[in-house]
Amino acid sequence: MMPAVLDAIAVPRLSGGPPRCNPDRVLADKAYSSVANRSLLRRKRIGVVIPERADQIANRKRRGRTGGRPSGFDSTAYKGRNVVERAFNKAKHWRGVATRYDKLALTYRAGFVMALTVEWLKLLGDVP
Repeated sequence: MMPAVLDAIAVPRLSGGPPRCNPDRVLADKAYSSVANRSLLRRKRIGVVIPERADQIANRKRRGRTGGRPSGFDSTAYKGRNVVERAFNKAKHWRGVATRYDKLALTYRAGFVMALTVEWLKLLGDVP
């Protein structure tokens, strides 16, 4: 199962042409570091910022020269992943978002946006 980042909405291009539907990069944790996930992203020409699991590194080294090269990993881009994780954690403090009571995806998304907007306003200091 791939991260939800692949379900990107179409982003219109300023210079015209068809809208962009794929993200530039996928930031994910070690749970998504399988060969199948990496090859799928490579086929779609999406950059991968996923650290390798320790067992994958050990298996690659055990194979020696036939084990292949280590996957490219941008540690500075990966450090930005915690910002998204913290936003999700703040949104999960809202009961409706955490329990997913809404039946329609549209109303769930609206609740999620509202929760994050209120949290953002709290950070700005607009709400006592």
